[in-house]
Amino acid sequence: MNRAILIPFLFSSLLAGVALAKPSISVTPTLLNRSGDVVTVFWSNVDSPSNLDWVGIYSPPDSRPDHFIGYKFLSSSPGWESGSGSLSIPITNLRSNYSFRIFRWTEDEINVKRQDHDQNPLPGTKHLLAESEKVVGFGSRKGPEQIHLAFTDAVDEMRVMFVVGDGEARKVRWGEEDGQWSHDAAARVARYEREDMCDSPANSSVGWRDPGWIYDGVMKNLKKGFRYYYQVGSDSKGWSATQTFVSRDEDANETIAFLFGDMGTSAPYATFIRTQSESISTVNWILRDMESLGDKPAFVSHIGDISYARGYSWIWDHFFTQIEPIASKLAYHVCIGNHEYDWPAQPWKPDWASGTYGTDGGGECGVPYSLKFNMPGNSSEPTGMRAPPTRNLYYSFDLGTIHFVYISTETNFLRGSQQYKFIKKDLESVNRTKTPFVVFQGHRPMYTTSNEVRDAPMRQKLQEHLEPLLVSNNVTMALWGHVHRYERFCPMNNFTCGEKGLPVHVVIGMAGQDWQPTWEPRPEHPDMPVFPQPERSLYRGGEFGYTRLFATREKLTLYYVGNHDGQVHDTVEILASGEVISGNDGQSDAMKDLVGMGSKAPAAGAGEFTVSKYVKGASILVLGAFIGYIVGFISHARKQNPPKAEWTPVKSEET
Repeated sequence: MNRAILIPFLFSSLLAGVALAKPSISVTPTLLNRSGDVVTVFWSNVDSPSNLDWVGIYSPPDSRPDHFIGYKFLSSSPGWESGSGSLSIPITNLRSNYSFRIFRWTEDEINVKRQDHDQNPLPGTKHLLAESEKVVGFGSRKGPEQIHLAFTDAVDEMRVMFVVGDGEARKVRWGEEDGQWSHDAAARVARYEREDMCDSPANSSVGWRDPGWIYDGVMKNLKKGFRYYYQVGSDSKGWSATQTFVSRDEDANETIAFLFGDMGTSAPYATFIRTQSESISTVNWILRDMESLGDKPAFVSHIGDISYARGYSWIWDHFFTQIEPIASKLAYHVCIGNHEYDWPAQPWKPDWASGTYGTDGGGECGVPYSLKFNMPGNSSEPTGMRAPPTRNLYYSFDLGTIHFVYISTETNFLRGSQQYKFIKKDLESVNRTKTPFVVFQGHRPMYTTSNEVRDAPMRQKLQEHLEPLLVSNNVTMALWGHVHRYERFCPMNNFTCGEKGLPVHVVIGMAGQDWQPTWEPRPEHPDMPVFPQPERSLYRGGEFGYTRLFATREKLTLYYVGNHDGQVHDTVEILASGEVISGNDGQSDAMKDLVGMGSKAPAAGAGEFTVSKYVKGASILVLGAFIGYIVGFISHARKQNPPKAEWTPVKSEET
């Protein structure tokens, strides 16, 4: 064959080969160490790329095409129009391998009836372009994950819980120096099954994933206010990294706590439900504050709507991975919210609550919440189904100068109920010489000026049955979540501001979730976007954040910290006499010295951990462009929030 013929032949053969090249996908690395490790997905030869082409994340690898863990659009990769690109994604250990698949989704295949929780259409799986040949997994002997602490009923103990993929024996070992393990204790193990879930999606193949084995160990005979070091695991299966905490001191003359509600977690991809990107900022700012604690004991209080898994079990894994840098060092205490519990057949559902209790729990009926946490006390309520009894409903403990009380707004709290009897007896037996302050906590608020009408009957019942107990027993402060903003009230009884001795109600559900009704409109103009602030509401803000509590024997101070700058935006001081000193946007010199505020940003190092990997890999979720749809998550506005300021709601759907 002469050269004139050979060259065109070779050129045409090359073009044919290019045209016949199939789309391919690969991933590296394939062996990871810990949750939060990043994998990079590469693809090439995607012909005529579309902004609807997407990569699905699957675990287990053989999951049905429409039962992905999450997805990302290829268009979120720079240069995707060439048909090649890459995405880096932090991965959480679900105790099962991962695979990745690329799909083509066309505009005429958009199914408006198949939507995610935000009413955005879920991507179609009709056209599979490529699937990764290799799976991604986590190495053995890397030690347990999802480590979190909690107080027990004994003041000289600390509970530690963690998760692994098998049910073999594990221990907790601890000592006064790192590596000097003078004590150890076996951890008991438990798990739950798909059949224990009460409704979908929790008991369906789309929502269920194996939760692993949940371990519970207790470190005993601890010295008061002493720093300890510990590990969890076993010689045969590996130990965790060394963690540390400062034990509880019931005789301390001060108390420090970080308190919030409704935080949730962030995922580095889109999935069936909305996740809470602002939760990362909340975690990072608290980590900033923890650096300045020194050897002072403190704890975290998360009052309901914990992970917002709502039946998609892997969201719980994301949550515990995200909080581990905090919860492995500070006791992490919780109470139950509607998104952990509510389901259609729940046993206590009086007529007045028919519009209050719904399907917010996604069929979990409190099971993951009850087994993944173990709070003090022994409160429980039967589910009336195969599911085990719901635990961690109401309890109390002393820490330094404060008696803390937790209740359940999702189960019976009316006069005559077991919970009511507990609350009454507990509040009446507080030793105010030992703990001059009492902080009462529950999820759904007794007071709010948000225009949240669904819970109006609930608020009336809380005021009718529980408010008299708070008033008669001189409760210092009542903290609530559910409404996803911050609001502080005057000392109050029956909507009326009073003098010293009345409870100060504060809504603190602003840690991550962004659904939010408007404030109450003017009664004479309900359709006008004017939201007057009643006199009883002294401060309300639209900024995500959390609260810090610092108390001595003479004074309790609560600080509202905004996520956009890490600064204090509201402060209330309550003296042991009951006098309330209200309303400034600063903080005491003592608190500045304690937590090193000033203008410090979240520190590197411990603060980066898994959280920073999520920030780097998933701070923006790109959901693509749809005809007729504006798809994507809400961009959070950053605002200054002086007292009495109004705000624009982020989303007015549900709490």
